[in-house]
Amino acid sequence: MQKRILSVAMLIALSGCAVQAQKSSSKQPNATPASERLQAQQKRQQLEQASLASNLKLRNVGPTVMSGRITDLEVSPKDPTVFYAAYASGGLWKTTNNGQSFEPLFDEQAVMTIGDIAVDWNNNETIWIGTGESNSSRSSYSGVGVYKSTDGGKTWQHMGLDDTHHIGKVLIHPTDPNTVWVAALGHLYSPNKERGVFKTTDGGKTWKKTLYIDDNTGAIDLQVDPKNPNNVYAAFWHRERRAWNFVEGGKSSGIHKSTDGGNTWTDISTASSGFPDNENVGRIGLSLYPGNPNIIYALVDNYDRRPAEKKANQPEMLDNDLFKGMTAEAFLKLDDKSLNEFLDQNRFPREITAKSLKAQVKSGELKPAALYDYLTDPTAERYATEVKGAEVYRTDDGGKTWKKTHDSFINDMYSSYGYYFGVVRVSPLNPDKIYILGVPLLTSDDGGKTFRNIEGENVHSDHQALWVSPDKPGYLINGNDGGINITYDDGKTWFYANNPSVGQFYSVAVDMAKPYNVYGGLQDNGTWMGPSNYKYSLDWTSRGKYPYERIGGGDGMMVQVDWRDNNIVYYGSQYGNYTRLNKATGERTFIKPTHKLGETPLRFNWESPIHLSRHNQDILYFGSNKFHRSMKKGEDMETLSGDLTNGGRKGDVGYGTLTSIDESPLRFGLLYTGSDDGVIQHSKDGGYTWTRISDKLPQNLWVSTVVASAHKQDRVYASLNGYRYDDFTPYLYVSEDNGKKWERIGGNLPMEAINVVKEDPKNPNLLYVGTDHGLYLSLDRGKTFMAMSNGMPAVSVHDVVVHPRENDLVVGTHGRSIYIAPVDHLQQLTPELMQEKLHLFAFKPVNYSDRWGSKWGAWGEVMEPELVVPFYTSAAGNTTIRIKTDKGQVLKEFKDESEKGLNYVSYNLSVDEANSRVYETALNTGKKEGTESIKVAPADNKVIYLQPGKYTVEVESNGVKKTQEFTLKAPERRSRG
Repeated sequence: MQKRILSVAMLIALSGCAVQAQKSSSKQPNATPASERLQAQQKRQQLEQASLASNLKLRNVGPTVMSGRITDLEVSPKDPTVFYAAYASGGLWKTTNNGQSFEPLFDEQAVMTIGDIAVDWNNNETIWIGTGESNSSRSSYSGVGVYKSTDGGKTWQHMGLDDTHHIGKVLIHPTDPNTVWVAALGHLYSPNKERGVFKTTDGGKTWKKTLYIDDNTGAIDLQVDPKNPNNVYAAFWHRERRAWNFVEGGKSSGIHKSTDGGNTWTDISTASSGFPDNENVGRIGLSLYPGNPNIIYALVDNYDRRPAEKKANQPEMLDNDLFKGMTAEAFLKLDDKSLNEFLDQNRFPREITAKSLKAQVKSGELKPAALYDYLTDPTAERYATEVKGAEVYRTDDGGKTWKKTHDSFINDMYSSYGYYFGVVRVSPLNPDKIYILGVPLLTSDDGGKTFRNIEGENVHSDHQALWVSPDKPGYLINGNDGGINITYDDGKTWFYANNPSVGQFYSVAVDMAKPYNVYGGLQDNGTWMGPSNYKYSLDWTSRGKYPYERIGGGDGMMVQVDWRDNNIVYYGSQYGNYTRLNKATGERTFIKPTHKLGETPLRFNWESPIHLSRHNQDILYFGSNKFHRSMKKGEDMETLSGDLTNGGRKGDVGYGTLTSIDESPLRFGLLYTGSDDGVIQHSKDGGYTWTRISDKLPQNLWVSTVVASAHKQDRVYASLNGYRYDDFTPYLYVSEDNGKKWERIGGNLPMEAINVVKEDPKNPNLLYVGTDHGLYLSLDRGKTFMAMSNGMPAVSVHDVVVHPRENDLVVGTHGRSIYIAPVDHLQQLTPELMQEKLHLFAFKPVNYSDRWGSKWGAWGEVMEPELVVPFYTSAAGNTTIRIKTDKGQVLKEFKDESEKGLNYVSYNLSVDEANSRVYETALNTGKKEGTESIKVAPADNKVIYLQPGKYTVEVESNGVKKTQEFTLKAPERRSRG
């Protein structure tokens, strides 16, 4: 019998490889028009202005050190300690001190996602931003065109190209600042015409599309000849991404040249030129050597398949396809050693052996085809060999001819993720010194013949941007998925420049410690945990321990914490690889459901859902395309359901998977699941039987969350997300009968895709919604929403959770790390309270200190107290606040211009000097004869502060007065005697 070589990777290939995308059998959503997306910004601003929570501030609690994905760096040619850093979803930042600190500059526009930036350093640092990340990843958010600032980022103008979605390059003419070229990729998940090369000659007032190929091919890179700006080079990339499949290359990918300043173009990447020219040409990056502009390097993602390797001493192995039609008789004749090697190679469970299999086949219990089924996902594309991947080509004659610089493959550079990379840089000082960016950062000193890795031990992999000094050899600034690294010795040593909190969180969770900790999974940066009272400081560098700790690797996904002891944490990485961690002992247990012999492989989402039952925290629920349950903290995972999705679709991206699991806080075993293909199911018996409840909802959309109410057993909320169709409609629904009927809510939300909806655990009318561009709340169970944005930019919100004890809202953003806001006053905004003209909330006791008004040492800051006066007003207007003794004497009076809604006025616990004698008398009234009288005197800063005791706060607004007592607690003294 002939035997063939089997590779696991060949059979279960889920990598992105070029195949033809299938058309959906049912209607798909349409892409949202650009005009509606720009109007969404105006709607968002209206919801901010009208918000009752406009004064409720969110505070950023980091973390910062792991950073997030960089997309571009622009460095001052005069002073390289001044540079701009663009983040995929974290906005634009500027440093003037070599990365020691940064200032955000692009926080309040229609989008925060950036594909590329260009800076005219000679013209008041005029900045151009091409919005929409050029990487084609799962969370590569789309933009709304081009922005321009003529004052260093203080103000911005939107300059058009609204529907380009993703921009690969913005290029300013070397001598004419009004001439700018833009390489636009176009939509990621749908075809469109606004892609290609665009040119303006009037500073962005008007644009002309000078090179267009087709609706699926866009421009990814541009280079201009600095000696002759009429020579412009453009790289084009054919890509078609769908939720289930990614076509990463095509014959229309290639390089074009213009000799008239980008007005007309010629293809210079034909087969006759020596450049790859077929259906498998993927993303291309360009770099031009300024000393001789005829020298250009091209980094190509080549999707041609590698030839099958023939290793002389490798033993032959059984091929999986062999078992598909094998008879029982033929199976029983197989050599046991070869069969066991096959089982080991393909990671079958250890209890499955050649001996046990033959016994089952002999008895008729099992057919040989069961082995084929076990390894073969019918929806996954299968390939014989891996792709060629990253290749470097060079021209020395301006693109007339090209030659590959290296003979061998550049292994472990791209794998099949070339869509995520594509940057090549040639040193301005040496035409043979080049750098190529991928999973590692490689450099070549011989024009690309050989390469070496220059990553340091503190440098994150996945490299996205690189600046190479034109003056100092080996001086590099590198932007990667972990932020910014700088080297002065060509990669021998690096240092971090990660101060901005630009982490890209997928999820957040909390524990019940005091103070409680926050947890979250991040894009390409693992899973982290840290204290909820974190404040940014560099003090940790002298202590040697950062307040946050990384507890898991890979791409961090969902987190669940056992609140009984806060030590048991469930965290995961992509495609369902989860771990149970005991923080006290350090013990880790891998958790992932498996299928049975004879069944096809389970399908796992990039962010596979888990849920820890709060009714019994030994019970863990897990979603693949099926529902799984463990009664033993993740061990002995049992499959309780069949496929709860639409069954998947043929492609090279995992699809037809569960995305959300929730259990009713009011009833054990009342469960809900949501899938990436729009299916919602519920079970009333703990997962044994399921009912599909989504047929009356819009179809084929990603179920981003399904949430069981904590206030009414039959109530459930669902958010659907059309991002993977370039549909940004806010799909939000509620059902009062377990999904039999659904009602659309959130009608006034802006045109922004919804990532999460959560119900407040204490106020049934209070909902929180996170979209691609912000955070919103509703006080009427979703009928209307208002923005919650004070202190937080217009960043994508992926997850929110309300701490049940502290009444804090914890917000996980995909671009600005974690924010926290107290929502106890929001929780009290019932319809009855909001009918009041004025409501003054209760105060927590304040601890007195005799150090108020003094410095810590000669050079320290003055210690000043604060009491926040929280109140609600039904209308904006003048408010008067009075601080009184418990006998009614006024000690302090001040005013506030209050907004409708929640107001927070800061009071420094001071007494007006004019009232000091009255206050002193009040403090001494009723004191026993012979006891020492209390003197009221100013502190070191000349301010008179309140003494311990009980006081009254009176607030007057809208013709109404309200009062609340507050206590200033005396410090505890050590007893004497």
